[in-house]
Amino acid sequence: MAEIKFEDALKKLEKIVEELEDGSLALDDALGKYEEGIKLSKLCAKRLELAKKKVEILMKSEDGSVELKPFDESYAVEEKVKSRKRGA
Repeated sequence: MAEIKFEDALKKLEKIVEELEDGSLALDDALGKYEEGIKLSKLCAKRLELAKKKVEILMKSEDGSVELKPFDESYAVEEKVKSRKRGA
């Protein structure tokens, strides 16, 4: 599949899903769309995984200095829970 932006791939995938859900495609056309959708889905998942690996979170330490730390999904979930508790 040629180089395509994530957003464009996602829009194309959404359109394919709509077409498949519509149910008006012939079987061969539906299979072709399904195959294209699978490829787009894998491409999007791969791009998201790469982006996740590149994300870095700025963290302030107690002395006020800022340091870069690699993205840690469990940390992000913990922070979300803490912020919800503070807001409650």
